Amino acid sequence: MAGFFKNLYNKVANRADVDWDELEAYLIAADLGVRTSLEIVENLRNLGRKISADDVVEAARERILQVFPDDNHTLELPEDGSPLVILVVGVNGTGKTTSAAKLGNLFAQQGVSVLLGAADTFRAAAVEQLERWAERLDIPLVKGSPNADPASVCYTAHQKALTDGVQVLICDTAGRLHTRHNLMEELGKIRRTLGKQDENAPHHTFLVVDATTGSNALNQAREFNKAVPLDGVIVTKLDGSGKGGVAVAIQQELEIPPRFIGTGEEPDQFDAFSRTKFVEQAL
Repeated sequence: MAGFFKNLYNKVANRADVDWDELEAYLIAADLGVRTSLEIVENLRNLGRKISADDVVEAARERILQVFPDDNHTLELPEDGSPLVILVVGVNGTGKTTSAAKLGNLFAQQGVSVLLGAADTFRAAAVEQLERWAERLDIPLVKGSPNADPASVCYTAHQKALTDGVQVLICDTAGRLHTRHNLMEELGKIRRTLGKQDENAPHHTFLVVDATTGSNALNQAREFNKAVPLDGVIVTKLDGSGKGGVAVAIQQELEIPPRFIGTGEEPDQFDAFSRTKFVEQAL
């Protein structure tokens, strides 16, 4: 039994009766979000009988599985042969740049040609970090001069991807949430710039969130989603510690599904999201 469910079981086991307020508070503290937590408690109360620790775990497991859509996270390549363009956004410290590289590696492992764009130009360390990953994974990279306009880096990378017939372009962008206005301006400009060469680009925008930051990750998702429509989240630091409830909250409250998960430092510790695996292994 994974961390979250084990802790939940222990919370309720060997009690004469369930303390509903305490259970509700525990579920909310586990970052599942208020709505999901209340639904789990309500489902249990509606059973109309004495509740066991197994009942509590089963009710939580069932409700969490229901929150997520069916597992269908294949990213289709455009039929016209143009590059699939993916923007990776998020605040610094979430594993954003690493996730951009690992996502590229996931495609490369499937025999798909990939190009990385280092457009988090505000932070020189991010460009250097992506460069190191690109060398390690043997994936080509486009970068601009220090403090270059992120949109121009994305434009140049997109141009190269089109010219070279690259199948997937992944741009690492917007590594800060200083003010929503600046964020919206920057991401809006990147989207418009990419749209000049392909009206459908970018095809996906993924937000990277750190599972261990809990409700803060939900707030980040809310802010970024206002700035730019998000197609999914990449949840990092899911190492089986029982964290990760925030993925439930983001799906339930914002209807933004988890698309990929990171479970460690190595390139292969990154995979497409599976709700069954998530419930069995991550929570």
